[in-house]
Amino acid sequence: MRSANPPRAPRGRADPADAPVLSTMELLGQRWILRALWELEPGRLGFLELRRRMDNCSSSMLSVRMQTLQSAGLITKNADKSYELTPAGTELAVALRPAWEWARRHQHDLPGTNSDRPDLRA
Repeated sequence: MRSANPPRAPRGRADPADAPVLSTMELLGQRWILRALWELEPGRLGFLELRRRMDNCSSSMLSVRMQTLQSAGLITKNADKSYELTPAGTELAVALRPAWEWARRHQHDLPGTNSDRPDLRA
């Protein structure tokens, strides 16, 4: 005789409850997003200074990424046209800090590490 409630399959990685995590990973996986968060983590920056710190990111791409981060509620654009992390952006930066510290400890083992670039922030 069949039971009234069939056994539930174990939750998979694509379970609807995981949608926020997957959405966040997709956001952070977009080129320049993590770098922008990294550069804004210490404090407010104007667009030109942010672009200068982001090596070869074009102005148009940086504008798109800033709009994406604003839409996600992670940064805000101030009246003086500078950008800074929102409380949610700061919370995300704090959550990312262990990954940034791990990268610093393992920077010489990672592919694409350029020894003439400064070490990652402590």
